[in-house]
Amino acid sequence: MIDVLSTALTITALLGATWSLVLVVRNRPLLPATTLSLGLAGVLALLEIGLLAQAITGVVQLVATARDIERFTFLGYLVGPVLLLPLATMWSAAERTRWGTGVLVVGCLSVPVMIVRLQQVWAGHG
Repeated sequence: MIDVLSTALTITALLGATWSLVLVVRNRPLLPATTLSLGLAGVLALLEIGLLAQAITGVVQLVATARDIERFTFLGYLVGPVLLLPLATMWSAAERTRWGTGVLVVGCLSVPVMIVRLQQVWAGHG
């Protein structure tokens, strides 16, 4: 796995979670076209692009490796964040209360956990 990419994704996900938490505290939903919401949408788009790059890289490395790792578990942790983030964003946009944005906080915080677990599986500790 690419450690720099994993670190950048973790930092970006934590930034998105913090940004979402600011919206929760300010009692603002995600959708209105405010500076906070548009900035958060940009961070989430950047995070999703990075997660897609990580998934593609991970699949290529999985095919090319001869190491003994749990392939389905590894694929699950590769694909999980790629699917989780858009689902949390759609849920957050559909729910017009502060708790919709709270779903986005949880979704963003789940990404670093899955990345750490992905690295553990790749290292053979999973």
